[in-house]
Amino acid sequence: MDRPRRVGSAQRAFAGASLLAVTLLPVPARADLRMCNQTASKVGIALGYRDPQGWVTEGWWDVAPKVCETLLKGSLAARFYYVYAVDYTRGGEWNGRSLMCTKDREFTIRGVEDCLARGLDRNGFYEVDTGEQKSWTIQLTDPNQPVAPTP
Repeated sequence: MDRPRRVGSAQRAFAGASLLAVTLLPVPARADLRMCNQTASKVGIALGYRDPQGWVTEGWWDVAPKVCETLLKGSLAARFYYVYAVDYTRGGEWNGRSLMCTKDREFTIRGVEDCLARGLDRNGFYEVDTGEQKSWTIQLTDPNQPVAPTP
């Protein structure tokens, strides 16, 4: 039968110092593109960007109300990203002037030309300038809601 062992004060001090050292180790910074849905609605997100092979649009990410989600993991590959969002709860959308291809279901589409001729939908995306940062968080807000600062 195993009996409980008594731990001396030196062992406790060493264990405490070891735990402290582990918690103070540098943690690599996450470099992702994130979307924070600051609305009271569930939203669908489509994203457009340019990579070395040309234009790409991807969707859909479903983002719950008051939640942040990672859309793309790793360092950003582009300075400009384009967003089209749909309010699943109350209807409506967040859009812009940059026309890109989408589909009703999950998609990754190469190219932004001839969307309708290719059997795709075409929507206007709004531009997000990341300023060549390695990571970025987009805040999606209601039109009448002030934007909260991002730390």
